[in-house]
Amino acid sequence: MDLLIKQVRINDGEPLQDVAITDGKITEIAPTIAGTATETIEGNGRVLIPGLVESHIHLDKALIADREPNKSGTLKEAIEVTAKLKPTFTEEDIYTRAKKALEMIISHGATAVRTHAEFDPAQGFTGFNTIMRLKEEYKEFIDMQVVAFPQEGIFKAPGTEKMIYEAMEMGADVVGGIPYNDAPANEHIDLIFEIAKKYDKDIDLHQDFADEADNTSIEYLCEKTIKEGYQGRVSVGHLTALHAMEPERLEKVIASMAEAKINVMPLPATDLHLGARNDSFNVRRAVTPIRKLRDAGVNVALATNNIRNAFTPYGNGDLIQIAMLAVPVGHLGGSDDLPTVLPMITENPAKALGLKDYGLAVGKNADLVLLDTTSIATALIDFPERAYVIKNGRVTVKVEKTVTIMK
Repeated sequence: MDLLIKQVRINDGEPLQDVAITDGKITEIAPTIAGTATETIEGNGRVLIPGLVESHIHLDKALIADREPNKSGTLKEAIEVTAKLKPTFTEEDIYTRAKKALEMIISHGATAVRTHAEFDPAQGFTGFNTIMRLKEEYKEFIDMQVVAFPQEGIFKAPGTEKMIYEAMEMGADVVGGIPYNDAPANEHIDLIFEIAKKYDKDIDLHQDFADEADNTSIEYLCEKTIKEGYQGRVSVGHLTALHAMEPERLEKVIASMAEAKINVMPLPATDLHLGARNDSFNVRRAVTPIRKLRDAGVNVALATNNIRNAFTPYGNGDLIQIAMLAVPVGHLGGSDDLPTVLPMITENPAKALGLKDYGLAVGKNADLVLLDTTSIATALIDFPERAYVIKNGRVTVKVEKTVTIMK
């Protein structure tokens, strides 16, 4: 064995297990595994889970909150501030910030990430090229999918359409879009599908990010997804407008989403910060209805979105903190609900990203996290340290912490 992890908690109420790893794969799981290993980790009853999966983040825009504040806290100003700053970004600047943000999420247990990388006629491919460079440099630590993302729109930013095709030729993994920031939205969606089908790539859209539900395109997206045979290959981030839909319409929309197998990435840290800014009383949460989506069979994956910029002026790359934020926001703290949250940062995003051989089972990739807690039921609410992060069977992160209460 290359690595033996001894006596870990995989399921509450079941015996502790040993986990054997060879050549980057899980080769055996049993109460006791005999034999020698190059490296051994003493689990001591702590919880072992598959690697965390960050399914929606913008590494190229991270850590710029101190440069130009979003004083109103609105989505409109966040877009304006970022558009103003982007032409000032140099390759070295983006590299330094994105690398720091990437190492934040790695240190907190992410073994896979989907990051949106922007380009437009004003900044060119500076950010996109830098993210592609980091994808290669950190491939031993994290699997990275890069989304070709036209933040400023396509039709409203002439020249962007050509750049999307160029980004796909340059190696982008996913076709991104932003229908709500372009016009007309349905034609934006049509073009994204045209490009995705040309390159046989998945789609990831910033979808219906609004406080009201009076100008949405999610219904059309569902129809288009089914028509094009893209079920399960389309993901949407934000989707906050659903919180404002009347119940009858919402029920139909969610049913259509389930039929189209649309993956949804709620982004509570951003959506809570930017949403409902015009509400003067009885302020709404302005987060997509996580419980209703989950209960209808829609694949829900919680994600970070941004770290310390005009959209989200805080954050440290810890998906467990994002999940815990979603618990009270989405009323997910009940005894039946809490167990469904951890999969929203592990199994569910892995499904959305189409990760192969993901999971904690024999034959799967050894991408694992040992949490410094002994109960899966409380693995989130304990805010545990990531004692070990293992990527392809190799320890990539080790955290040692000593706390002493002085009496």
